[in-house]
Amino acid sequence: MGETTPMTPGVTGSRRGDATRARILDAATELIYANSIRGTSADRIIEQAGITKVTFYRHFKTKTDLVVAYLERQAAGEREALTTARSQSDPAHALENIAEIIGSASCMPGFRGCPFINAAAEIADPDDPVRVVVDAHRTWTLELFTAIATDAGASDPDTIAGQLMMLRDGAMVNGYLSDPEEIAGRLRVAYAAVIGAARTPN
Repeated sequence: MGETTPMTPGVTGSRRGDATRARILDAATELIYANSIRGTSADRIIEQAGITKVTFYRHFKTKTDLVVAYLERQAAGEREALTTARSQSDPAHALENIAEIIGSASCMPGFRGCPFINAAAEIADPDDPVRVVVDAHRTWTLELFTAIATDAGASDPDTIAGQLMMLRDGAMVNGYLSDPEEIAGRLRVAYAAVIGAARTPN
């Protein structure tokens, strides 16, 4: 008999568990984004993921836990994209890159606006775990814009960051309600105008 390779205890089960969790999150992402938090039941997610209720609740004790995980995954993806957009770019080009990201997202099939704005519209309680995730991500994004405004030499970077954030939010809403093909170009122009007017005179 040939030699056998020792099995590492728990590795196979761990990988299977990770794959199941990812499948649940994939189903939640599709359904919640398309139909809203309240419009998506745990049973519908269970059906979409092709699992049992026991399996679902093994990974997520409550639907709120799942919504939080869904938003944290969305936040991680957006932060990675925005960080890349800013890296090795001057402030003007960083904002152009961000405008392109938002414009591209708006043109994707099934686009329904910003998942964080959508979640905040449904959950009013600021202490709710869902709102905590939303607020944390929006704080991170605002800090990114503040850093860009500071790099651009803005005399009041906090105010400029708020304006850039407002333009971002408006672009996401417009991408859903109006022609998404126009979003990137219009946002580029708006960002350039804000940054251009914000620089401290020499």
